[in-house]
Order: sequence, then C-alpha cells, then structure tokens
Amino acid sequence: MRSAERAKSIVIVEDDSSMSQALERILRLGGHASISYPSAEALLANSNVADAACLILDVQLPGITGFELHSRLTQRGPTPPVIFITAYDEPEARARAQSAGATAFLAKPFSGCALLESIREAVTVTTIIGHQG
Repeated sequence: MRSAERAKSIVIVEDDSSMSQALERILRLGGHASISYPSAEALLANSNVADAACLILDVQLPGITGFELHSRLTQRGPTPPVIFITAYDEPEARARAQSAGATAFLAKPFSGCALLESIREAVTVTTIIGHQG
C-alpha cells in the first residue's frame, strides 16, 4: 500500500475476525479507511505504520501482545496515536495504556460512538501537534 493511502487509514490489529470486521464496519460508517492485521507479527512483517492516522491495538493478542507491539513500533520511530482495546479491563492494563500515552483504553464491548470519539480525539491531537512546528 502506498504511503498516501496509509496516511488516511486507521490500522487495526485484532485477532478475532468477527471483532475486526465489526471495527472495520464502524470505521467505514464513520468515514475512515482501515487496514486490519490478525496479529502483531503480521503487522510488523508487512507494514510501516508511521503514516497511519491512528492505531487500534487489541491488548490480548496471541504471541506479541498489543502493549509489546506498541513498544516495538515506538522503537522504530515516531508512531501514530494509539487506542488500546481489550476484553479484560484490569487496572494494571489501564495504567500500562496510560503510561504508553494511549489516547483511549476501551473495554469490550464498547460502543461504536465511543470508538469514533476516541479516533476523533486522537486525530485532532495529532493534527494540532503536527501544525505547531
């Protein structure tokens, strides 16, 4: 995928295919393009996310977790804003998401409106920061 196309896309890393499809549908209805990966390993092997609008990372991925994926991506260079999603809403996970600088931490099931609002916030903050320089 070309960089210009990725720049407009929201990258989803979610191992549950039905959840991934639901997220894609919500994003499409919200006017966003998306690219989905079934695992952290698939994303790391196939994409550079630096130009993406936002990342949506499941915390509990098989193999490399969402938190570890985010850590590896930040080691590569600047990363887009991140929204962590999880079926296991635990205080430790919330704290870890906050320390990673997440825009949001959403516990499944969450509303499509909550997701779209989190994305709007993430993209707005990125746009404001990007135009200050």
